[in-house]
Amino acid sequence: YPTHRTFSAPQRIYDATAANADSASLTDGGNGVAGASVGYPFPVAENGLEAIWNHLLRFRGVDFERRVGQANPTSGGAYTMIFIEEKVFFPYHKEGGNGGSNELGYFLQEVVAPARLAGEILLVHETIDQVEGPRQAWTYNPGQRRVRRAPNVAYDNPGTASDGLRTTDNFDMFSGSPNRYDWNLVGRKEMLVPYNAYALHAPGIDYDDIILAGHLNPDHLRYEKHRVYVVEATVKDGISNIYSRRTFYIDEDSWNIVAIDHYDSRGDLWRVAESHGINYYDVPVYYNTVDVFYDLQSGRYTAIGFNNNEEMLEFNTGLSESDFTPDRLRRAGRR
Repeated sequence: YPTHRTFSAPQRIYDATAANADSASLTDGGNGVAGASVGYPFPVAENGLEAIWNHLLRFRGVDFERRVGQANPTSGGAYTMIFIEEKVFFPYHKEGGNGGSNELGYFLQEVVAPARLAGEILLVHETIDQVEGPRQAWTYNPGQRRVRRAPNVAYDNPGTASDGLRTTDNFDMFSGSPNRYDWNLVGRKEMLVPYNAYALHAPGIDYDDIILAGHLNPDHLRYEKHRVYVVEATVKDGISNIYSRRTFYIDEDSWNIVAIDHYDSRGDLWRVAESHGINYYDVPVYYNTVDVFYDLQSGRYTAIGFNNNEEMLEFNTGLSESDFTPDRLRRAGRR
């Protein structure tokens, strides 16, 4: 399809990004960013870490709520849709920023269907430098009716309700700390990538028409030629990770990771990920609508973000830090 560079953001994000260009720097070891607030820290990335930090700190709105579906089809195409309700708040992006603190975002995720999984809740306090101040996470288990700390919600541990088809740090394509990889900026190039996925996002489409055996239905997908930053991440010596290497393709406009190649311990291509995004013009913000991870070895995939028959994602709902406390998690679990 023809290329449409539809990415847009509020003017204050552009202004903050311009200011960050003169002040932002990587902290010791590249595990965090200093001197940046509100906007993208490195508008012209000069190395792989700067590029991945642009993705991690990219504008996704200040806060939003959504209900989405996640599917993990068998190789034959059978699936049960898992519905998840999420609340997200980014103090980094609010007016005035986060005051120079290490806070990045807050995330509350509750599985609401099917019945066998309903009631599982995850709460995450996301930091910028996770070596200096590690991510904090809690889970609520409806069977035990207890809130527990969840230190394993990180890195290559299995992602929520994904049948082990993606890792925790595959959420939002890549999230969390970059400290287990060496990051190399290979360069920039033009390539066909998922973009402007309005057909996939359109209301009223039956999920059975989108979710097919082996892959999403290409009738609902759109690919355009865009310039991307190519970043190769290689696991550090002495570090254990199920992915020995990942190649990230990062859109130069939104800094959203639009595709990833994942390699196993033998160096063979294992999983391929795609992020199908759209521009929400009323915010404005460019954000993922469906992320899909194809496992080439098992012939299966997992995809999250379906909301064709759910209430539309709602931005600027007035969330704050007080909506993301462990006590709130306990109360939510007792409803």
